[in-house]
Amino acid sequence: MMARPHLSLGDATVFVLVALILAAAVFGNLLAPEATFSSDIGNAFLPPDAQHWLGTDSQGRDVLWRVIAGAAPSLLSSMLVVTIYSLIGVVVATLATVVPRWLDEGLMRGTEIGLALPGVIVAMGFASAMGPSLASAVIAMSITGWPITARLLRSITRQTMVAPYVQGAQVMGVSRFRLMTRHVLPNSLDVLIIKWSGDVSITILVLGGLSFVGVGAQPPSAEWGAMISDARSYVSTAWWTAAAPGAAIALTAVSFSLLGDILQRRLGGAGASGGARS
Repeated sequence: MMARPHLSLGDATVFVLVALILAAAVFGNLLAPEATFSSDIGNAFLPPDAQHWLGTDSQGRDVLWRVIAGAAPSLLSSMLVVTIYSLIGVVVATLATVVPRWLDEGLMRGTEIGLALPGVIVAMGFASAMGPSLASAVIAMSITGWPITARLLRSITRQTMVAPYVQGAQVMGVSRFRLMTRHVLPNSLDVLIIKWSGDVSITILVLGGLSFVGVGAQPPSAEWGAMISDARSYVSTAWWTAAAPGAAIALTAVSFSLLGDILQRRLGGAGASGGARS
């Protein structure tokens, strides 16, 4: 039995970063002082100092606390998007495996049409049609993100269904649906977990981008993309108001991308990454 690789210092650092970001997403709003969400114009655009480590924004709000509080709408929304479209992809791939071949072909042709469409542009259109908000962006990306997962999982299940143990179970009369739910899907969890982590890193960038262009979260939300959008007029005079949420997005995206790489090495999965498409 092959031993799993030891946890290196770099891997441990990534796990710590991810844990801190998740803690900020879960507890940030609870720990943030009330002033984080209220205006204090007299303290607007204060540069970073001992009292305000990342300065204040145009409304006099502490940028550091807003970045911490913004972890919840930014990260948790991204995780929700990836979870929803992953579940849709699993359902489509499962149906494509257990239904008659002609219906399988129809589902896969529909999936290929979805893959051919520019996901971010389609998501922008959906979000604009539903009205600019974080909820609209989440729904739009959930609708447009599933084809890659469906196609990937269908490819894996197609290979697994011809494995000797599956063929033997079919000879014994085990139904295709039971094989999928009891054997094939559980054996695909490694790949799904790896892909989920990698997709979160991309989705947080796309959600931030949707907020930046005005079809996602709207100011005064502490969502990181909305914070950058609100601060873009002051970049030359108060650079920290945009740099702090931008750094938070970059750090989170890199951390979850590296987490996906670590999981791929340790779980031995196929390493599928890349959910949202540009």
